[in-house]
Amino acid sequence: MVKIVLALNLAVLTLLVFVYPHLMVGPGKLIAGHKQLEGDCFACHAAFTGADSRRCVTCHKPADIGRLTTAGLAVVKPRTAVPFHQKLINQDCVACHSDHAGVKRYQLAGGFNHALLVKEMRDQCQSCHKTPIDSLHRQISGNCLQCHTQQKWTPASFDHNKYFALDGDHSTVCVTCHLRNDYNRYTCYGCHEHTAANIRRKHIEEGVGKFDNCVECHRSANKHDIKGGEGEGTGQRKKEHKEDD
Repeated sequence: MVKIVLALNLAVLTLLVFVYPHLMVGPGKLIAGHKQLEGDCFACHAAFTGADSRRCVTCHKPADIGRLTTAGLAVVKPRTAVPFHQKLINQDCVACHSDHAGVKRYQLAGGFNHALLVKEMRDQCQSCHKTPIDSLHRQISGNCLQCHTQQKWTPASFDHNKYFALDGDHSTVCVTCHLRNDYNRYTCYGCHEHTAANIRRKHIEEGVGKFDNCVECHRSANKHDIKGGEGEGTGQRKKEHKEDD
């Protein structure tokens, strides 16, 4: 008797799933673009296996995505400068898209996996993303991956210590050294009382003929930490070499 009751309940539940799928198993209403498919689950889903990308491409031709609508009309305002769906390693639509807008855990917006792109596209960030126009990024050219990852925009991995160590004596805001937020240039003379004219004689004595770019030699507040650029093998190091000889 128990088995019969359980079997009848299972049969009823199965029937309800097929008759009222949007109530029994639907994760929420469809997005506006697929409103006409409301209630027709098998337009996108295969029985027992879930959403099937092969059904997506019956309407969304991979070669036309980003260029033409499903009605064959030109996309007036594409979201990216270059359509990138054609550059995907595989056409697994559900890896990025979920057309149900009603349940938060099924929303994949912002979850694009850049590993799905072919390598040459992964290195061309500006083809899809607008270049930031703030004063910092205007001075930077090259691949965004120098500072950012493809998993998250922040935090960035820029290491100021590669250029100058911001130690206890130089813990300050950017505009102290980079006037008017121009990160292509810097000055040490905003805080230090010396000027290029005042330090000329001492640097010439040390064998340093070029001293307009301080951080080429001085990479920290330690005045004895002289290295790199024109400072390599000159000045303090020359003295040390002579003393060793």
